[in-house]
Amino acid sequence: MGRRPIEDQKFDYVVVGAGSAGCVVAARLSESGQHQVALIESGGEDDSFWIRVPLGYGKLHDDPRYNWMYDGEPEPELNGARGYQPRGKVLGGTGSINGSAYVRGKPKDYDDWERLGNTGWGFRDVLPFFKKGEGNEMGPSEYHGAGGPLKVSNNPRHELCDAFVQAGLQAGFPENHDCNGERSDGFGYNQSTIWKGRRWSAADAYLKPARKRGNLCVLTNAHATRIALRHGNADGVVFRQGSQLRTVRARKEVILCAGAFNSPQLLQLSGVGPAELLKSLGIPVIADLPGVGANLQDHFGTALAYECTRPITINDMVNNPFRRILMGLEYLLFRRGLMTTNASFVGAAVQTDSQVPESEVRLKLALWARSATGLQAHRHRMGLDAYSGFSILNSLQYPESRGSVRSRSADSAVPPEIRFNFFQSDRDRKTLVEAVRLVRRLMSMPAMIPYVKGERAPGADCVSDEEIIAFCRESGKSFHHAAGSCRMGVGEDAVVEPRLRVRGVGGLRVIDASVMPRIVAANPNATVMMIAEKGATMILEDDKRLM
Repeated sequence: MGRRPIEDQKFDYVVVGAGSAGCVVAARLSESGQHQVALIESGGEDDSFWIRVPLGYGKLHDDPRYNWMYDGEPEPELNGARGYQPRGKVLGGTGSINGSAYVRGKPKDYDDWERLGNTGWGFRDVLPFFKKGEGNEMGPSEYHGAGGPLKVSNNPRHELCDAFVQAGLQAGFPENHDCNGERSDGFGYNQSTIWKGRRWSAADAYLKPARKRGNLCVLTNAHATRIALRHGNADGVVFRQGSQLRTVRARKEVILCAGAFNSPQLLQLSGVGPAELLKSLGIPVIADLPGVGANLQDHFGTALAYECTRPITINDMVNNPFRRILMGLEYLLFRRGLMTTNASFVGAAVQTDSQVPESEVRLKLALWARSATGLQAHRHRMGLDAYSGFSILNSLQYPESRGSVRSRSADSAVPPEIRFNFFQSDRDRKTLVEAVRLVRRLMSMPAMIPYVKGERAPGADCVSDEEIIAFCRESGKSFHHAAGSCRMGVGEDAVVEPRLRVRGVGGLRVIDASVMPRIVAANPNATVMMIAEKGATMILEDDKRLM
C-alpha cells in the first residue's frame, strides 16, 4: 500500500505518533490482517548507534535529530528556572531515548484510577495487559508474562548497588526482589527493557515485526498539524511532510498517541479544548473541553552527589581516556560492560511519613555524579563531574502540583506552553526535605561507609530545613515523566471516557500517558505500553460490536 499516494489509500485506523503507545497500537490493530492501518510519525528512523546502546541516552539528551528538546515555563517556586523536557522525535518515541527502566508502580495506583470512575482500570483489570506485552527474563508467574514481544531483563549486579540495598536493610526497610510484583515498597534491583546488550524499545518489540505486513503503512518525517473533522467526527489527519501538506483518511477511527505534550496540543489545534483558549488563537471551537491540557503531572525531586572511595563509577570510566576506549571496545566486541546497561540498577520505594500515604518517594542509585542538576543546567549538561562519583536520586511519587499544556499558536510548528507548577505545596516541600535526610541516613549505614568519601551536593553545610529547601529550589529537577494532560474519567473536566474515546467527538481516541488520571509511582513507560495494549483491545472489541 505504501507505494501509492497516501491520499489514494483508504485506512480503517490512523494512529498519530510512533512512540511507546503508537507502536503497540499500530501493531495490535494490524495483527489480524483484517484492518488497514496508517501510522504517522514526526521523526525519522531509529537507526542511530546511540539509540541501540543502552547507556547512549546521555548522547541523545540534547540531540535535536531525535529529540524535541522542549522547555517548560519559568517555575515560580524554583527561582524562575525552566524545566527542560526531552521528548523522542523518532520511531519508538521517548522510549528510544530514555533510560530503559521497566517499573509499573503500585497496584494501588490502578485501583485509585478505578475509584475515580474509570471502570475496568483496577489493577486486576490491567495486569493481564502488562503480562500480555512482557517477555520477562524471570519467566511466567502470577505477575509476569514471558511470551510477549517486549523483552524485560534483570539488571546486572554491582558492588555499590549491593551496598545500597544492604544499607536499606540496615536502616530498617524491607528487601524487595520484584518491585513489579505483589508490592513495590522496599529496596532491590530493578528490571530494564534491554536485551542482549541493546535497548529494546516498543519500535523493536512491536513495530519492526509489524512493518512486514502489507496492511500497515508507516509514514516517517510526517508532522501532524491537525485532526480532520467532519460533522463532529474525526475522519483523518492533516500532516506536513517536507514542503507538502497532505491528508490521510480514516474510515473508522483516529487514535492520538502523541504523548502528554503533543496529544493535547493537537486536540487544541483541531478545535477540541478550552473554548476561551481556542478563540484567542483564532481556532474554531468544535468541542469545548476545558480538561484538554489540564491536570499535567510529573515526578519532581533532587539528586544528592557523592564522591566514591573506589574507581568503580561511570565517572571513572568516562573521564579516563584509556578506560573509556576499553569500555567502548568491550561493548563493540563482546556486548558486555556498563554500556550494555542504564547504569541505574537499584531503587527503593519508601514513605517519609508513615501517617501520610502520599509521602512516598522513589530512591534510585545512579553510577554517576554530575553536580549541576537544576532545571536550567539540565538541558545542555549531561557531562560528568571530574571526581569518582555516584548519585542518589529521590523523587516525589504523588506530587500535589498540577500544571497545564496550552497551544501558543494555531501553527503546529510552535512548541506548546508547558507549565508544571513544581514545589508549590507544603506537603511536597516537607516530603523532599525528609527524603534528603533519609538519603543521608542511608549513606551513614555500615554497608555504605566504605564507599562514601564525602557528599558533594548539596554538601555538609546544608543542614536546616530552610537550607535543604533552598537546595531543592536551586537543584531540583523534573524526572521527565509527564502524564495526565488528557485525563481519563467522568465529569466535565475529563477528556476521554474509560474506553479512551474523546468526549464530544466521534471516531477519536487518545491512548498514551496523557490519559492517566493520576501519575503512577514509577517511570511511566511500562504503564504507557499497558494502556496501549488495553486500548487496542478496546478498539477491536468496539469494532466487532458495530459489525
